[in-house]
Amino acid sequence: MLENRIETAFVKATQKRGGLCLKFTSPSMAGVPDRIVLLPDGHIGFVEMKAPGKHPRPLQVKRLTQLKKLGCQVCVCDQLDQIGGILDAIQAA
Repeated sequence: MLENRIETAFVKATQKRGGLCLKFTSPSMAGVPDRIVLLPDGHIGFVEMKAPGKHPRPLQVKRLTQLKKLGCQVCVCDQLDQIGGILDAIQAA
C-alpha cells in the first residue's frame, strides 16, 4: 500500500468527524509533519504520513520532537487501522 492511500483515507476520516486535514509545508523549515489536523472544539494535531513499515527520517524525528516539547499532539500514521485511534487521541487532547 502506498503512503498516499493512507493519507487520502486519513483526510476523509477527518472530514467525517467535521474537521480539516490540511497539507502542511513550510518553505523556511524542512522536515515538518505532512498534515495539520483541525477537529471541532479546538483540537489540533500534527500527523506524519508514512508507507506501511516506513519510519520518519532523522530530520522528521527532530521536528516531531520539537512539536511534542511545545505540547503539541504529534502522531505518525503508517497503517489504515491507526487512523481512528489517532483521531481519537487528537480529540481527547
